Amino acid sequence: MKKIIFVISLLSVFIGANAQQKWTLQQCVDTALANNRNIKQREITRKTNEIAYNQARLNLLPNLNASASQGWSFGRSQMADGTYQNINSNSTSFSVSTGITLFDGLRMKYNIDQAMANLKASDAALAKIKEDIILSVSTAYLQVLLNKELVNVADNQLQLTQAKIETQRSLVQAGKMAEGELYELFAQESKEQLSKTQAENNLKLAILDLAQILELENFNAFDIEIPEDLTASELAILDVDKIYQNALNNRPEVKNAEYQLQSGEQNVKIAKSYFFPTLSFGANVGGGSYNSVSTPLNTYLGFSLSVPIFNKMETRNQVKTAKLNADNYKLNLDNTKIELRKTVQQAYFNATAAKAKWDAALKSEQASKEAYRFANQKFENGKATVYELFQAKSNLSQSESEVVQSKYEYIFRLKILELLQ
Repeated sequence: MKKIIFVISLLSVFIGANAQQKWTLQQCVDTALANNRNIKQREITRKTNEIAYNQARLNLLPNLNASASQGWSFGRSQMADGTYQNINSNSTSFSVSTGITLFDGLRMKYNIDQAMANLKASDAALAKIKEDIILSVSTAYLQVLLNKELVNVADNQLQLTQAKIETQRSLVQAGKMAEGELYELFAQESKEQLSKTQAENNLKLAILDLAQILELENFNAFDIEIPEDLTASELAILDVDKIYQNALNNRPEVKNAEYQLQSGEQNVKIAKSYFFPTLSFGANVGGGSYNSVSTPLNTYLGFSLSVPIFNKMETRNQVKTAKLNADNYKLNLDNTKIELRKTVQQAYFNATAAKAKWDAALKSEQASKEAYRFANQKFENGKATVYELFQAKSNLSQSESEVVQSKYEYIFRLKILELLQ
């Protein structure tokens, strides 16, 4: 789970002086995990299951109860010798009792096992939602980084055009170039200024999306650190079968389904335990006084046996229902494994395709740079029109954008594969 954070966060550095607070990916993840209400609800469920597990274990202990009473009577009362007299009287009584279940068809043991399975299932569900939040934050974080680079691409293109305008303006003033071509450069400058503005707006929306995932109330001063090189610690794409086997052993959704199945199987055993008799042991010590005359203590020790004979087929039907629920949990586990295999295979395909796309984009960018350099030389020598120069420059801008987008798509796909393991 931490690999996706480590690769992005390890090489993060500040760039320039910062008036705004710069957040690392780890800070974003920690904030999202602390603020997310779904996680808080899962934590409450987990604590509830922990209480249920502890209580199931405590049910093995004997109970202990004490009682006492004090009473007064006025008028004609029966005396200790059986006669009646007109006298006020008082009586006191007390008792201490204990009881323990010696055998109940192992029902209490199965209750403990089921409570433990439910607790582990809630742990797995909590881990799953945390991983979902980490992936969501990482995706939004990468989207901000992508839009930052797209802003830089648009700004670089604008600066190239502005530099060309300054160069051509001097040529127009020297009478070596028609003024109309300079207007074409102005039009291109306006177009690229619009592209930069759109890229900046997309960046603001990406930052807003990340801030909303973190549930920040004030995001006006919110910004993120820019990693120096996201691919410096790039990991090789592993074999898809190895990824799937690791996922089967580690993924929380699989663990959750397995523990739910365990809970269902224990519930079948609990239902069957009602076919068996229940044997209990109890003890009681009590005494008291009547008109301040103490009575002898009385002690009771005894066993109690309850044998189920016929309860209108209720136990048998409860067993059948519990078995059906267990079968449903088994199907849910099978479906979870099947969906996981599909997810791993799709993620593997997407990662390999994204890597190929990035490699192709890099080659296209290099070719576009050479094409633009050649078109610029022809334009300066008067052998190419301004439209041909703009076309080469537009192709270069598009290829640079494709490199940026394909790079971040590859990084994102690679992190999904790492997270699946």
